Amino acid sequence: MHIRLLAVAAGFGVLFGAVAVRLSFATIFSPMAPEQRQIAPQVPEIPKIDPKGSLASALSLPQVHRAMIVDRNGQALAVSLPVAQIYANPRELMDPEDVAKKLKSVLPQLDEAETVRRLSMQKQFVYLARNITLQQELAINNFGIPGIYFEAGERRHYPLGIVASQIMGGVDIDDHGIAGVERYFDKRLNSERIPLKLSLDVRVQSVVREELAKAKDEFQAIGACAIVMDVRTGELVAMVSLPDYDANDFAHASADARFNRAVTGMYEPGSTFKLQTAAMALQLGVAHPWDRFSSIPIHIGRFTIADMKSDHFTPWLTLTEVMAYSSNPAAAHMALDVGAVRQRDWLRNMGFFAPVPVELPEAGRPIVPAQRNWGISTVMTVGFGHGVAEPPLAIVRGTAATVNGGVLVKPTLLDRDDPSDEASTARDAAPASLVRVADDGGTGDGTAEAPKVVTPEGTQVLSPETSALLRRILRLDVTLGTGKTAESPGYFVGGKTGTAEKIGPHGGYLKHVNIAAFTSIFPMNAPRYAVYVMLDSPKATPATHGWTTAAWNAAPTVSKIITRVGPMLQIFPDTEHTAQIDAQMEIPLRPAVPRGMRALGPGNDPGDPRRLVEEEKAQKKHAAEAAREGGRTAVLPASAEQPLRPSSSVRRG
Repeated sequence: MHIRLLAVAAGFGVLFGAVAVRLSFATIFSPMAPEQRQIAPQVPEIPKIDPKGSLASALSLPQVHRAMIVDRNGQALAVSLPVAQIYANPRELMDPEDVAKKLKSVLPQLDEAETVRRLSMQKQFVYLARNITLQQELAINNFGIPGIYFEAGERRHYPLGIVASQIMGGVDIDDHGIAGVERYFDKRLNSERIPLKLSLDVRVQSVVREELAKAKDEFQAIGACAIVMDVRTGELVAMVSLPDYDANDFAHASADARFNRAVTGMYEPGSTFKLQTAAMALQLGVAHPWDRFSSIPIHIGRFTIADMKSDHFTPWLTLTEVMAYSSNPAAAHMALDVGAVRQRDWLRNMGFFAPVPVELPEAGRPIVPAQRNWGISTVMTVGFGHGVAEPPLAIVRGTAATVNGGVLVKPTLLDRDDPSDEASTARDAAPASLVRVADDGGTGDGTAEAPKVVTPEGTQVLSPETSALLRRILRLDVTLGTGKTAESPGYFVGGKTGTAEKIGPHGGYLKHVNIAAFTSIFPMNAPRYAVYVMLDSPKATPATHGWTTAAWNAAPTVSKIITRVGPMLQIFPDTEHTAQIDAQMEIPLRPAVPRGMRALGPGNDPGDPRRLVEEEKAQKKHAAEAAREGGRTAVLPASAEQPLRPSSSVRRG
């Protein structure tokens, strides 16, 4: 018996020894890597990160599904982080109170009483917590509680917080976009792993927000917005709306903070719209720079169209003076010379009757009068930026078209150099129809070597010659006009001020409550970027001498922005050739009338509203008399949709 027991023991000893040796080799001396099928259900594949790659590639985790959003330089704007959802089968639990206490030790924010109630339900599935971290998941898993389970999930995170928050928008609890680009590109973000590359530059975005916030605080405005756009491609490099919010706290942000003033807000453009009046008058041949328009107040019905201050200019202003001094009555006369039909057609072709085509679902529809109400008074008020309400981005788009060679570009939030962008790929594959305009300041003499400006595909709304002329006129507004405070040395800024009285909540204009805006381009000798600033209800300060107009608040803010973002955009101030470039861009305030031309002015003002009213009365009287006499050739009165003057206001002498 003893011998047999010793033999059996020796046999077991040999077996255990062999197993121990085998295990030693398998785990210590020569360990074997586990097969993929053994660990795949528990451990995701470890991502291979290129140390020289971008942050976007480093954060593209395999266990998340919604693609990242990055700026034009690869800076992460939105990422999805792996999280877990914890749920339970109450029927498998023995002690709900003990389970709730253990969970509370790991999840401090957990409502213990509510958790006990849920765990006591006669159900097979209840959610306990969402978006817990992987560390919390591991800690709870170590408790080994039967009936507690996990499911993989992801949580959207915005690393830069307030930067471009209204553009980013947000996602719901199921990771579906509900606002901003998250909503507009929701299908693309959930179907492709390639990061969505935007045209924004977070460096420029941050600077613009900082300067805009300073201006908003200094002038105690209730809101503000600013835009930086490439006039050649329509790419939006920065778009800021204040107040804003932390994109990570979208659900608790106020409606005012989520409101994107750049595309959703509708504001009367004020004198920034005079640029469109001048552009259509020049393009249609209705007016020339040397034509003069009356700045005397216009009385129509119970309303008076007048300037806030007229002691610095004469009763008759040339077109260039109208823009430089920003005269309302003179702009109204110019609009009347164009006429209602062509004015409406122009604004429609420039996109002012429809939402701006940008990749944001919040883009709003402009407020414009109905065609039946587009009479003489509407023509005049729209001519100087009242009576219509437009989003700031529409003003920027219209400004870009006047200086980039005359092409109406489509604003976009996508980086057009990104090969992963399907739209960009389609554009690249399409036949090119680019217009290349030589920019010599509009002189055409080629005295200085200037860079070429390439305009992208779009509707040609102005001739290159008219665009070159408008560049010089806009530059004049900064050198000698109302926009002097927007100047930034070496950047040759051009632009137009705009101040409009704000409409109250019950209709009617609020006295001394303004929308102050400045739309600008730099550099004007070779236009690259549009910069727009708007302040909602700014207050006067001692430095502004009681004024709340754009020249005192919005224009200097534009100057500060251009000075700071120019180098970021690889545009550096050229102070060495200032005199030469200014000479090329120069246009007289009072251009001489060419020989053989009779300029508009005193005694030759077809757009005089008094004359138009008298003509309309005479036509009505003549029609009535003809009707009484039974005549068949009665002349009908001019309707709002008929031209209010002959097709051309320039006549040979």
